[in-house]
Amino acid sequence: MAEKSRSSCVRAVAAKRSRQRVVSVNAGVVPQPASNPEVNVGLALRSLRAKRGLSIRALAEKSGLAVNTLSLIQNNKTSPSVATLQQLSSALAVPITTFFENGSHKSRVAYVKASQRVSAAFAHGTLEDLSAGLSDRTIEPFVVTMKPNANSGTQPIVHTGQEFVFCLEGRVVYSVEDRTYLLEPGDSLLFESHLPHRWQNIEAIPARAILVLCPADSRDQPTQHHFLPEMLQEK
Repeated sequence: MAEKSRSSCVRAVAAKRSRQRVVSVNAGVVPQPASNPEVNVGLALRSLRAKRGLSIRALAEKSGLAVNTLSLIQNNKTSPSVATLQQLSSALAVPITTFFENGSHKSRVAYVKASQRVSAAFAHGTLEDLSAGLSDRTIEPFVVTMKPNANSGTQPIVHTGQEFVFCLEGRVVYSVEDRTYLLEPGDSLLFESHLPHRWQNIEAIPARAILVLCPADSRDQPTQHHFLPEMLQEK
C-alpha cells in the first residue's frame, strides 16, 4: 500500500509540473530569439589580406597596428573595437561594412532579420549594419544607438555624397554648416555631406537613429569620419 501511495504521489507531481509548463507557454512565456551574430573579423581580415598579397608585417605598417594585435585578431583571439576596424579598413581600402559581412553569401538583395543584424560597439554607442551580404554596395545603412549626451566630437565631419538621418528614439541635434536641426522620433534630415556637420544626443537617455551614408566616391569611407578613432574604445 505504501509503495502504491508513493507512486501516486510521483504521478501527481509530474502531472502538476506538466500543467504548469502548459500554463507558462499559454501565459506568453516563449523562447528568446537567437542573439545577433558576432562580427567575424578574423575571417574577413585573413581573406582581405590574402587577396592583396600582404603579409601581417606589411599590413601592420600600413595600418599602424602591432603585428601581435593583427595576429590575435586574425586568429579570433581578441575582439577589435570599431577604431581598430577603421584602421584596418583604411589600410585595406575597403568600407568598414566589409567586416560586418560575417562570411555571408553575396547577393543582389540584402534581407536582414532584426535578430540577425551584426553590430559593433564604439565609445558612445553601437553600430548595426543593415546591408550585410549585399554585393557592390553604393550606400551604407546603419542603426546607430547613441549613449546619453554622446556627440561626434569637436571637429566637423566632411565627406562626399549625401547623408540621411531618421530619428527613431530620443532627441538628436544635427548641426549642418551654420544651421541646427532638432530631430525627434519620426523626424528626418537629408543633406549634402560635403557641408561640415556634427551630431549630438542632447538627452540623458540613449537615442536611436537610422543613418544612411551615400558616398559619391567609392574610395571615400564616410563611416570613418563619423566614428573617429579618438571617439572609440577597445572592448
